[in-house]
Amino acid sequence: MTTISEKVSAKPTRTTRPVSTRVSQSVFDGSRLRVVLLVDVYDGAQQQFLEAYEQLCNQVAQVPGHVSDQLCQSIENPSQWLITSEWQSAPPFLAWVNSEEHVEMVKPLHNCVRDTRSLRFHVVRETGGPAADAVRVLQAQPRMGDGVIRHALTFTVTPGSEAEVAKILADYASPEAKVDDSTRLCRTSLFMHGNRVVRAIEVRGDLMAALRHVARQPEVRAVEEAINPYLEQERDLNDQESARVFFTRAALPAVHHVGAEEPAEGDRHALYYPARPGCGMRLAELLAQQDEAAAEDPASPVLHSTVFQRDDVVVRLVEQRAGTPVDVTPAHALTALLDGDAVRMQLLTDRRSPDA
Repeated sequence: MTTISEKVSAKPTRTTRPVSTRVSQSVFDGSRLRVVLLVDVYDGAQQQFLEAYEQLCNQVAQVPGHVSDQLCQSIENPSQWLITSEWQSAPPFLAWVNSEEHVEMVKPLHNCVRDTRSLRFHVVRETGGPAADAVRVLQAQPRMGDGVIRHALTFTVTPGSEAEVAKILADYASPEAKVDDSTRLCRTSLFMHGNRVVRAIEVRGDLMAALRHVARQPEVRAVEEAINPYLEQERDLNDQESARVFFTRAALPAVHHVGAEEPAEGDRHALYYPARPGCGMRLAELLAQQDEAAAEDPASPVLHSTVFQRDDVVVRLVEQRAGTPVDVTPAHALTALLDGDAVRMQLLTDRRSPDA
């Protein structure tokens, strides 16, 4: 597990680099991170939850990059709790929350928690506090987002089953795009390289509501059941805990997104960068810097780019001008971080909602 923030970027100072107006999402600003976890506890399980939190709190305090945390209970509904934590920056938090250590660490909470919702924020402005502390870095400017939440899932299938899995994933009916009045699916793209599958999702509204909606759709459920026998990590979709652990480990968060000033459509490609152990976050950061530079170049064929990263799995989803060749040759600075060649993944399906 990589949790040491110094491996990701230099120690933060009170000056952050300017925020590009073309970048709508990034974890690499060096800014402090505030994580908010909304928790709904089963009736009568408040004491059990409190004891589990105390144990978790002591363990988290030892994680590099962690600054502080706070536990609050609703004054209106004792079953509702709020956990906030502060981190020196986003990369060390993501390295921890996406690790096997975290999966094991939070298990004591599962028996007493009905539902959770995690929100992550860069600190942009604040009043009071130790302003002279050089580690307390604020985000330089607010980002101008496009209203789209980007997320991905990745998993591996047993060697030899690739052709059958590709056929299953390429041939299924699209789920209903509308989740509710405020949330809808915009686009889903599936890619494969070797025995690794990547599913990239774009959503307007509530990501978790969209993921729950998709999981309930009979078309998607049938596909998930069909590929179950081929998965390297076993799961039982009828067992809530088994499904939760699988999708927790499969999460491939978007860590950076940049696009051209003018909206444009092109050809979509996914590039897979196998990172050396412990180098995934640094590799993602360098790719993000590379894409920011490309966004400033009018001659660049790249219209949009999203970098996804979890541990040593790094995937770059790019939208290029139609008909332009895809360059998978890594920049010289990246070669020392790679454990093999960067490759273009096979596109299995790319589906867009008509109203996206």
